[in-house]
Amino acid sequence: MTKARVAEVAVGGVEPTPASPPVRTNTWRRALRRDWRLYSFLVAPVLFLLVFRYLPMAGNVIAFRRFRPGSSIFGDEWVGFYYFEAFINNQAFWSVFWNTVILGALTLLICFPLPIVLALMLNELRSRRFKRVVQTISYLPHFLSIVIVAGIVFQLTSLDGTINQIVRAAGGDAIPFMQLPEWFRTVYVSSEVWQTVGWGTILYLAALTTIDEQLYEAARIDGANRWQQTWHITLPGIRPTMVVLLILNIGSFMAVGFEKVLLLQNPLIYSTGDVISTYLYRVGIQSAQFSYGTAIGLFEAVIGLVLVLSANVVSRRLVGASLW
Repeated sequence: MTKARVAEVAVGGVEPTPASPPVRTNTWRRALRRDWRLYSFLVAPVLFLLVFRYLPMAGNVIAFRRFRPGSSIFGDEWVGFYYFEAFINNQAFWSVFWNTVILGALTLLICFPLPIVLALMLNELRSRRFKRVVQTISYLPHFLSIVIVAGIVFQLTSLDGTINQIVRAAGGDAIPFMQLPEWFRTVYVSSEVWQTVGWGTILYLAALTTIDEQLYEAARIDGANRWQQTWHITLPGIRPTMVVLLILNIGSFMAVGFEKVLLLQNPLIYSTGDVISTYLYRVGIQSAQFSYGTAIGLFEAVIGLVLVLSANVVSRRLVGASLW
């Protein structure tokens, strides 16, 4: 104790005790009692996830057990990896597997960057009225039913449809698009672009509003043109949103749209238009091979999980942004 401290104690009589650390009173129980009305909004989403997402996972056990209709929902007997070996040795499965990979890759490579391009183009428009008109027209296909979209595709690609009328007017012969396997991927990806690109711009337009306008002003003072401002300010500003959406799209890479593929395909184009989801529908539901179909579905889900985890790690290490 220093001499000054000794003098203070002598005058005051008792040395004051050091202040104790503040007691943490903001516990989760106190927050729950205070904001229970807000937390009550979580009840319905949590119940939905439990009932329709997590509880059905218990059914994956029949991928390892022999299931017979009318018996136990968890199968009768343990068969191990029998059904996994069955589809691995099945050439038909690998045909639909590679169809899924190719169709998913084309959808990702084409449909992922186009909303970014459209958002950047809309962001450059100075006429708000024209911008709203373009946004409305590009958003509308998202709200159409898959059945309606498939019907529009059939009408456009039929022998007497709009596309073949243009082909005939140009001096060519009509093309039976939906009967030729080599045309299915083009038709499917084109319909995905038309239906999803406009809606996908919403998140990017929202992200563009968070970029500080002072950055553009400073860039203009330094002599940067519009392209340089886009490359050095706009794209880095929306990069976190791009990374998150890319990871989510990679996670659904193998889950090519079941409804649209099922409505558009026919036996003539199975060689390129049959994917895992439609193969599962025919084998697992129509043929009642539930254990076999569950094994294929579990295999597909594991691939999707690995893709999400890998994309998240790579993104965090390369660009410093990730989903978690």
